[in-house]
Amino acid sequence: MRAAYYNRQGPAEEVLILGEVAIPEPAPNEVRVRIHVSGINPSDIKARTAFSAAMAFPQIIPHQDGSGVIEAVGDKVPASRLGERVWVYEAQYGRASGTAAELVVVPSEQAIPLPDNVSYEVGAALGIPALTAHRCLFADGALKGQRVLVHGGAGVVGTAAILLAKWAGAWVATTVMDSKQAIVAKANGADLVIDRSEKNIVETLSKATDRLGINRIVDVNLKANLDINMACLAQGGVISSYATSSATEELSIPLLQAMVHGCVFRFVYIYNVPVEAKRLAIADITACLHTGQYLPQIAINLRLDQIAEAHALLESGKAMGKVLVHTGSSR
Repeated sequence: MRAAYYNRQGPAEEVLILGEVAIPEPAPNEVRVRIHVSGINPSDIKARTAFSAAMAFPQIIPHQDGSGVIEAVGDKVPASRLGERVWVYEAQYGRASGTAAELVVVPSEQAIPLPDNVSYEVGAALGIPALTAHRCLFADGALKGQRVLVHGGAGVVGTAAILLAKWAGAWVATTVMDSKQAIVAKANGADLVIDRSEKNIVETLSKATDRLGINRIVDVNLKANLDINMACLAQGGVISSYATSSATEELSIPLLQAMVHGCVFRFVYIYNVPVEAKRLAIADITACLHTGQYLPQIAINLRLDQIAEAHALLESGKAMGKVLVHTGSSR
């Protein structure tokens, strides 16, 4: 089968190779999925560039997320799953082979039925962004009637957070960097979009919430946004952080202010989130998908032989939405 892989870490154009590799066979409780679309995430970039760890395997087929059709099942998996449209998540976590290939083998419970009304492109855009957003939003209870602030509402996790929060009945504000991002955030359904160049972000949020403050904050850059978060947080509010720009980045928290607020700081690394929490997230994501409300922005669709270009685009920070790679294996 065709796959993209690397044998050493480094720049995309130097280490990513397109070639033929052996077809994987599913073990008990596993399924083999013919991948139609593979989704790229920042963690895929970090793995390739040694941001967080050295290579765990001599050869790695990257990408955690994707969508396609189950074409083979291992023992203990019902044959009724054959031909099922699915989205997969964490395909390469703890394994050498991810979704940047025509075929991938994953545990059966990590191949989630994709509703008929949902495209393979949307399916490949779920995975890490949707699961991360759900953990940030719902780990501390239901959202109906809550006030939510999403920093970076045009990003892939920010988009997922807005879409899921609106589906759950929350009022949602978001911050963006420019007018182009504002268009995306508004299309995602945000009730209030604030350009970060605005000097009175806290006052704008205060007025919009009738001085009650924000109940849940989803943050892509906690260090940069901490002062804003603490100033606009409601009593007992939750600040969830899911990203860092450096493996050694540190944060100083104003303890007395945090105590007075009675606030919670939640740090989300999706790979270590409990399995039961992921199952609950998948149930909610599936329910949202069935309504047709989960429509993330797609930045670009590229071919598998353009994978280095796809990685470079995501790494540049210029992609407005999800970067997808089509394997060309649909049939």
